[in-house]
Amino acid sequence: MKTAIIYYSKHHGNTKKLLDAIVETNPDIQLIDITEKHEVNLCKYDRIGIASGIYFGKFAKQILTFAKINLPEYSKVFFVYTYGSADKKTYTKEIKKIVKDLYCDIVGEFGCPGFDDFGPLKLFGGLQKEHPTVDEINSAVEFYEKVKETTNALITKRKLRKKLELGTCN
Repeated sequence: MKTAIIYYSKHHGNTKKLLDAIVETNPDIQLIDITEKHEVNLCKYDRIGIASGIYFGKFAKQILTFAKINLPEYSKVFFVYTYGSADKKTYTKEIKKIVKDLYCDIVGEFGCPGFDDFGPLKLFGGLQKEHPTVDEINSAVEFYEKVKETTNALITKRKLRKKLELGTCN
């Protein structure tokens, strides 16, 4: 089963650190840096990750726009993100709306702190220094393994149901 993760990780590369660890244990994943590719055919993927740092309380506007244009309907989608402040309640609100408007299934989300010294935070040395930690990075890898298990089971059930409907399953 094929996985692509579209991502935007600019400020300190916090989100990319998580993705690199996930890909290290799952080298078949296609990482797509949306700053390098603006249009991608994602239809061939069974799972699509959307990853971003949190900018002003939400996923980067670039990833939101990219998802609106490129995300296929009815996809299995998961989120990975890093944040500087701890108000996680609204971080995925806008991306979830985009995904739900495309009738996609959200199969999980993982967020953890990331170092942030944007703007005035720089004067104070920033927030969430030393993040993501090794434990947080390992948790991101474990999260993806669970996403993989869940989506494999869902996709297998769907394929079996299709075979039964077509009468091609004994």
